[in-house]
Amino acid sequence: MTRLAAILTALLVSAAALAQETEPETPQTQRTDPAAAKQPLVIDDSTIGVLRTRQAGSIILPDGKPPFPAVVVLHGCNGIAPNTRVWARRLASWGYAALIIDSFTPRGFRNVCARGRDFSGQERAKDAFAGAAYLRTRPDIDAERIGVLGYSHGGWTALAASVRSIAEANGGKPFAAAVALYPNCPPVAPPLASDVLILAAEADDWTPARRCIDLVARYEQASEHKPLLKIYPGAYHSFDAAAPERVYFGHRLRYDAAAADDSFAMTKQFLDQRLKRP
Repeated sequence: MTRLAAILTALLVSAAALAQETEPETPQTQRTDPAAAKQPLVIDDSTIGVLRTRQAGSIILPDGKPPFPAVVVLHGCNGIAPNTRVWARRLASWGYAALIIDSFTPRGFRNVCARGRDFSGQERAKDAFAGAAYLRTRPDIDAERIGVLGYSHGGWTALAASVRSIAEANGGKPFAAAVALYPNCPPVAPPLASDVLILAAEADDWTPARRCIDLVARYEQASEHKPLLKIYPGAYHSFDAAAPERVYFGHRLRYDAAAADDSFAMTKQFLDQRLKRP
């Protein structure tokens, strides 16, 4: 009976994990705790697990011989989602170690979709730098070739992590490349420490592309790190996520195969030029 009970328990745990993995995204608001948002994550071998675990993060390594270039992957306002893992596997297929940082679960958040500014991109950028610092402790990672990629709230965070003053406040080691998909582009343009690629959607009613156009224009006279911008005509928020069209927190989300494929190609080229050794 003891063995049977153990088997039944294992099956129940597996079923619960599968349910959590496939749980559909549903609009659920949550009031975030500002104090919790400011608590630093502990990112080390004790909190980083294999892909698909619920720890501070998870890492997937590419095939090949280390050390590998690496990319810190930042999820959207609804936390770790299928698209987060898809991006990590995509990056690994391109030859990058991909470190997913879960900024919400360790802090007790479910999502911040209705209250994104409760946990700003500037504040969350600390997680990105903590992830990069962890990667540099690993012998299988090329410490000089680390980038960051995020979408939506994670894209806002990736933009913040590219700012020189924020990099200096977090150890002074900038990312070699930053990719932001449909981010909340800020109204100011502080000096950057990283090369930046912004991929925006023309019909986005959540993070309007117009803000990114205005942001990039402010860097027109910059001597270095001028952001690159690509806007996809007719595309909506989450154009890269192969999911059914839906309305989420009052905003339209729609997959666009053509925009997605082009964004993948542009991202790979951008990262390869900055993170791959000749």
